[in-house]
Amino acid sequence: MIYENPLAYVLGLEGLALLRSFTGEHDRAFVDARVAEIRALLDDESLADAAVEVARVGTVDGYRVWSRTYDGPNSAFALDEPVIGEILNGLPPGTALDAGCGTGRIAAVLSQRGHQVVGVDSSPEMLDLARVRVPDGDFRLGELSELPVADGAVDLVVCCLALTHVPDLRPVMAQFARVLRPGGHLVISDVHPERVARGSIPPVRLPDGTAGRLESYRHSAGDYLRAALPVGLQVRRCEEPFSPCTEPSGATDRPRATGPGPWEVWPWSLAALVPEAAAAADRGVPAEIIWHFQLTGA
Repeated sequence: MIYENPLAYVLGLEGLALLRSFTGEHDRAFVDARVAEIRALLDDESLADAAVEVARVGTVDGYRVWSRTYDGPNSAFALDEPVIGEILNGLPPGTALDAGCGTGRIAAVLSQRGHQVVGVDSSPEMLDLARVRVPDGDFRLGELSELPVADGAVDLVVCCLALTHVPDLRPVMAQFARVLRPGGHLVISDVHPERVARGSIPPVRLPDGTAGRLESYRHSAGDYLRAALPVGLQVRRCEEPFSPCTEPSGATDRPRATGPGPWEVWPWSLAALVPEAAAAADRGVPAEIIWHFQLTGA
């Protein structure tokens, strides 16, 4: 179980803000304000009383629940789709694998661009939605670590917002390299490791009402490289897009919340309890990491 205490989260944001002050990003008035705010937070017993025990949920069970609302408003889609589109603009149509295809968001993009689409996902419920969305796609049940795709069968692999659920990137990258033809391309987008470290992990409410978060892992940029380079995947491009509120020059005058809000919108609603500290802690922290690799041997 995960113990999510709102007081612990906001104190963590205050600490991150103070660390950035220690290196000269903020003045004494800002530091004094943070210390005063910490004292007030420690006196607010309602925050500690709002703590929640949260279950770790596997992707199959979690996406069974999330599949019903996955295609609703999702700010992550707006961040990765423009960059992925730019990369795809430079690639000819071919056979494309949407690995961890979910409801077929990227499969639809690939199909519209003339690719013959294969989709793989471990969630039967997500695959059902993908088949409706992309009727001419070939969708298969399977794991990223053991793709049900033949060796050298595809020209392109795209994997979006899935690898944070994988504990070890090495077997997955090996699978991507195995199914790619020599010279083939791999495009990955995922939640940035610094956002995962700040609690940006999908919440799900289980059928019995239990609060849960999808099993998620923080992979550094080096983890991707250490998994990709030994299997012949060479870096062509890496981007780290920001959400509007974390741009290096982003606004600092965020509205302040009066309470922690419902658990389903933690940690974002918690950050609103300490907007100045949150703005300082998050400024310049990317929201996603996007990679373009190419398999050697063309």
